[in-house]
Amino acid sequence: MLPLLEGDFGDPGRLHAEGRTVRVLLEQAREQVAACFGARAREVTFASSGTEAVNAALHWAHGHVVTTAVEHSSVREALARAATDVTVVGVDGYGRFAADEVIGAVRADTTVVSVQLANHEVGTLQPAAEVCAALRGRGGDVRVHVDACAAAGHVPLSFAALGADLCSVASETFGGPLGAGALLVRRGVRVPPLLVGGAQERARRAGIENVPAWVGFGAACADVDIAREADTQRALIEIAAAGAGTVPGIERLGATGDGTLPHVLCLGIAGVEAEPVLLALDQHGVAVHSGSACSSEALEPSPVLAAMGADADRSLRVSVGWSSVRADVDRFVGAFGGIVERLRGLRTP
Repeated sequence: MLPLLEGDFGDPGRLHAEGRTVRVLLEQAREQVAACFGARAREVTFASSGTEAVNAALHWAHGHVVTTAVEHSSVREALARAATDVTVVGVDGYGRFAADEVIGAVRADTTVVSVQLANHEVGTLQPAAEVCAALRGRGGDVRVHVDACAAAGHVPLSFAALGADLCSVASETFGGPLGAGALLVRRGVRVPPLLVGGAQERARRAGIENVPAWVGFGAACADVDIAREADTQRALIEIAAAGAGTVPGIERLGATGDGTLPHVLCLGIAGVEAEPVLLALDQHGVAVHSGSACSSEALEPSPVLAAMGADADRSLRVSVGWSSVRADVDRFVGAFGGIVERLRGLRTP
């Protein structure tokens, strides 16, 4: 990314030498993203984020749409704005939807089905491929969108094998730069652009290309070793889960083992709200996240955890990434139990 940030400012849409040079770099990045996610290069439309990719996939939805209760807010809000009739399919206690319930909710007037590949808060893997296969086999005009932003770079993803019409991925979720995402659009599928006013990205997204970020996205896709990193991250998460599990009143939320993302651990903490735990861990150099409205930018607790029947105000999400090491997890485990017990000791009898 550095040469593009420091001096190569050519517009990839121009025919002069500077523009052509940058165009080559941009198309190389497109090929790297496509190779990572099992797509054709021409199926990759770059975006500013996974959220923009989701909105680009869904902004045109009309009539009846089907989604689930554990989708990311970008999916829920995009569908609520665009569609006139939304069916929301519930989930079990692990945060997993049933493919047959999603398929059964599709009607003759359904235009879009949007489901996730993995949950962004508890890590549960979803049967999205079953939904895609069933609806492709049925025929008709229903478009299937899969939000794979949480799963990208952490579990194998082949857009071709998945069978979705549209699929959203993001860069920063597995170590790529901020400000980069992509919408994968199956060959032959036509979706009106969210942003208009230019013919960039094969007329799918208007606006000057953020070449440094998208080149960085491609570099991350080319460098990630999903199998190796998944093994390392799953081992670290299991150490964190075992350590946290020695503290009384701690419950692991979501699926476990092969049914979950390798890098995510969601904990329910009895008797203590998550926000003070989060702040105390931050003082120990450990950065975690919570579904509580107080500790996020949302104005209400996590709808994902509510749909699962869990208490969002008493849940903590711990995750690891490509740079995480055993010492990071040991720091979390060493601090967590004492923090929880001290906070419980402050409660009014």
